[in-house]
This record gives sequence, C-alpha cells and structure tokens, in this order.
Amino acid sequence: MVYNHQTKAITTDRLLLRFFQKSDAEVVARLCNNYNIYKNTMYLPYPYSKEHALIWMERHIENFNANKAYEFAITNKETGEVFGAIALSNNQSFNHGEIAYWIGEEYWGHGFATEAAEAVINFAFKEKNYHKIFARYFTTNPASGRVMEKLGMTKEGILKEHVIKDGQYMDLVYYGIINR
Repeated sequence: MVYNHQTKAITTDRLLLRFFQKSDAEVVARLCNNYNIYKNTMYLPYPYSKEHALIWMERHIENFNANKAYEFAITNKETGEVFGAIALSNNQSFNHGEIAYWIGEEYWGHGFATEAAEAVINFAFKEKNYHKIFARYFTTNPASGRVMEKLGMTKEGILKEHVIKDGQYMDLVYYGIINR
C-alpha cells in the first residue's frame, strides 16, 4: 500500500483507490442499480440512478479534508476501470472507524474487496493513527464475512434483528481489528 499525500490516493498491486469524479456517476449507477448489491448493503437505494451517484459523491472531498470520512473509488490501476467503492468513517472521539465496501457484481470473486480493504486498514492505522477498525455485514452475505476474516479481523458478535431491510429485521455480524 502506498498513500500519495498530494493526490490523496492509495495504490496497491492491482488497484488505485482515488476520489470519485463526476464522470464516474454513470458507471456507479450501472453497478449499484443491481438488487444483489442493494440487498447486501445498508444504505444504498434501489433502484439506483445517476442522480443518486452524483449526490453521494458531492461531499467526499469535503469529508476527507475534514477527517470525517474517507471514500474511495476502487479502480484498476492500469485501465482506470471502476470496480466499486470503499469507505472509512472516522470517529475522532473514540479513535476508530467503520470500513464499508461494495463491488460491482461482475467483479465479484477477484479479491478486489480484500485488496482494497487491506489498503484502507493500513491507511487508517499508519496515516490516521486509528486504534480500531470495525465492519459489519448481514448474515445473508457470508462472502463479506470471508473478506473480513482474510483481513485478520475478529468476529465480535451478532446484533440480532438490528436493522430493517425490505420490511424484514436483519441480523448484523460485527468484526473488528485493533492496531497493535
């Protein structure tokens, strides 16, 4: 993982994590306008439009500069193709944050979420001096749990029927990792 302080981008072996640009909105809308993405994420609306993407991107740079949240496009380092998104919240009072991600369905199974999340965790610990990172997923999305395990995160518990999604109460599984 290499963090470029000037561009505020993170580079890995295969990926460039960078700010979203307005020109990414159509691709984001295409990738997110997918029920399989929607059902596995907490806050994405469905259907998902270009306008949703533009509104979502609006405050990314401002949030980054204010150290509120760090939101990146997950892109192919060589071609610039957008695969998905990854975000890290920043709770400065408790010196921790939540990592969240989504990958377009056509890119599932290539390790992009794991590679991006590993880089963002390193960014949080080395650049932002976080004490802890946590993540959560619906029990209906065990693939996300496998990503968290590959990152060295530890299962901390299950919050039973914690949120409502499509009119159903859903369990959330919590994972965490401490900066040692």
